[in-house]
Amino acid sequence: MPNEPVISVRGEAVLEVDPEIAVVWVSVMARDKDRRRAVEALADRTNRVTAQIKGFGGAIEKLDSGRVSVRPEFASGKPRERITGYVAEASVTATVTDFDILGNLVSGLAGQEMVSVNGPAWGLRPGSPVHREARLAAAKDATQRAREYAEAFGGSVAGLVEVADTGLLDAAQPQPQRMAYAAARLGPGPAAGDQPEFDFEPAKQTVSAQIEARFTMTAPTFDQ
Repeated sequence: MPNEPVISVRGEAVLEVDPEIAVVWVSVMARDKDRRRAVEALADRTNRVTAQIKGFGGAIEKLDSGRVSVRPEFASGKPRERITGYVAEASVTATVTDFDILGNLVSGLAGQEMVSVNGPAWGLRPGSPVHREARLAAAKDATQRAREYAEAFGGSVAGLVEVADTGLLDAAQPQPQRMAYAAARLGPGPAAGDQPEFDFEPAKQTVSAQIEARFTMTAPTFDQ
């Protein structure tokens, strides 16, 4: 018996969903002519920043400490010249799940002395069920396309031969698409007591999925 005809299709799905998390990056700096005083000032400011973030309780999903650096400053920028002081820097990253507190969080942090704020950046968790939803939608799209092609030739889908993520059935494998992020950048803020208010609008996240599939179909019929 002759082999059954095979239909090869690509299934695609693009979902736009609300973000699940917002990430805020905070940088803290201290300067002093004495190295020890610079480090002590940095430690004090960093502790105040982390305490302020922790004060939002369950709205903060995760708080990560970044790298700490302490470096000398030179009179003319050349290492052989005399040291005029020291710069100490540290950073923390806050992952927020309750977006209602973002405005207060960012304005409060930006109002602290020698503190810079970068964010929020909107995103989805790595294990978000939205990714599964996109993959299933892409599979349904591939199946529907195969049915339409089979019907166009007077047949119907008979079975599934093979299915894979896009690129695995061919030699070329494109780069995966990334989720979209929206971020605002803020430098050191005004003095405490004169804080601006921020009203952040969560940015929709685009999640895409693509699959390739091969189906068998019944014998085609052609109009004479």
